[in-house]
Amino acid sequence: MDKLISVVVSTYNWAEALGMVLDSFDYQTDRNFEVIVADDGSHEDTRKLVEEKSVNASYPIKHFWQQDQGFRAARSRNGAVSLAAGDYFIITDGDCCVLPDFIESHRRLMEPGWFVTGKRCFLKKGFSANVLARRIAHYRWSKGAWFVKSLMGASNRAAQFLPIPVSDTRRRRMPTEWDNAQTCNLAVWREDFMAVDGFDAAYEGHGKEDSDFIVRIIRSGVKRKTAEYTSPVLHFYHGRRGKDYAVLGENPKRLGELLEDKERTKPIIGYSDCLKS
Repeated sequence: MDKLISVVVSTYNWAEALGMVLDSFDYQTDRNFEVIVADDGSHEDTRKLVEEKSVNASYPIKHFWQQDQGFRAARSRNGAVSLAAGDYFIITDGDCCVLPDFIESHRRLMEPGWFVTGKRCFLKKGFSANVLARRIAHYRWSKGAWFVKSLMGASNRAAQFLPIPVSDTRRRRMPTEWDNAQTCNLAVWREDFMAVDGFDAAYEGHGKEDSDFIVRIIRSGVKRKTAEYTSPVLHFYHGRRGKDYAVLGENPKRLGELLEDKERTKPIIGYSDCLKS
């Protein structure tokens, strides 16, 4: 039997977008997955939304919530992983809907010793607002339709919707490159996540926590391959939203210190520490 995949979806006070993201998982061609919402302290409306979706969704939904003490995405993702039952994690965001073959495409790329980075296609401002206002099930459109819509201005990266063949060699062309790998579309084995003790919860405020994780997991011996032209996520337009979003604080310095310490693979405050607190 195929391994269970646990999808971790980060969110903070945007229940409208999160609802559509959760709806998009209802139409997956691969059914062997669960979703864990990594909630960084949202209001009651998000809790109610997740409860309602849990009753009606065609897949299991779990909800990890932590108190709102500023932007603490790394800690909330660690908390969500503590609820995960799968051997393989896909990490994404609560403003990124997925196409019907998202899980299936990621499963095809699963390989021991490798993590996978995918692309995101940014919806344009007007189109995004229209989709949200009218609750348009844009995540059910075919990739061909998305290619045409993107050429007409619905999103960027139109080519990501084309069935362009990508060789294994090309997918593996940057096995140790950490830059530009983001947690809106990232897949990693549970054992590899645990080997580096998860995300570093010392990162508070927006930015660099994803880069820190990627640097450490590459150092641990896991290599990177890409999911380009297979499983892009549909990223809703938004400005700088929410708490501490544009405030990097000590994060760039913290990442710089990690890059200087070329042997370190463990976080300052890791998954195991988050379980204790």
